[in-house]
Amino acid sequence: MAEDNEQQSPFTRPGFVAATVVIALIVVLGLVIVIVNMTRDDPDPAPPTSTSAEPTTAAPTSEPPEAAGGASVCGLPGEVLEGTLSAAPAAEWAFQDTTAYPTSPEFGPGETNADGVRYCFQHSPEGAVFAAANAVVQGSDSELVGAWLDYFVADGPHRDAVLSQGAGTGGSGQGVRVEVAGFRLLAYDGQTARVDVAVRGATGGQTVNLSMVYLLVWEGGDWKLSVTDPNAPINVANIPDLAGYISWGA
Repeated sequence: MAEDNEQQSPFTRPGFVAATVVIALIVVLGLVIVIVNMTRDDPDPAPPTSTSAEPTTAAPTSEPPEAAGGASVCGLPGEVLEGTLSAAPAAEWAFQDTTAYPTSPEFGPGETNADGVRYCFQHSPEGAVFAAANAVVQGSDSELVGAWLDYFVADGPHRDAVLSQGAGTGGSGQGVRVEVAGFRLLAYDGQTARVDVAVRGATGGQTVNLSMVYLLVWEGGDWKLSVTDPNAPINVANIPDLAGYISWGA
């Protein structure tokens, strides 16, 4: 691959969070070096270290009002501050374009804002997993991604960088079919959660599997994305198969 072409590729810029699912198309086309550079040659991504973000009362006008303490922003009951998951939670699957996402009256999403962003997930291991799976789908929608990032990215030193570079980089995804195929809850302590979502992409009769690790923080009554590196807000890696993941999907 020519150096100029790599520099011009939108998937080598910080805003690739808006098109992580469409990376499947790049892999199938043989541009593996882009993925390797993003993931630092780590086939089983190591979780970034994060400190818990402090809640804030400042919010964009499109966001719902913040909830006090650990309460859910839309009043979802069932707060759980520790634990893990060894089986897939029950879910009803809806579709955003051709991609299925999980929903549950118990775990969320509990609300959709005026911009079309689904939000409000239970303060529990299940809620964190539902939040991450919904992030996969909402983050790959080029029309929704700007509003989604505005809501989903937690307060912190890298928030502005992600917002400014993330929107507008999503691809059309024509010819690409993706699905949430499984998950691993890598860590959970009530204030933070680390969720690894397995995503399967297919195009031209070929299939690729991706690991997408979301570092979440409970902020303002919902799960938000904690960013420690604006160049890689989500830890993405190509994986050979789904061994070790809990199967989950439509």
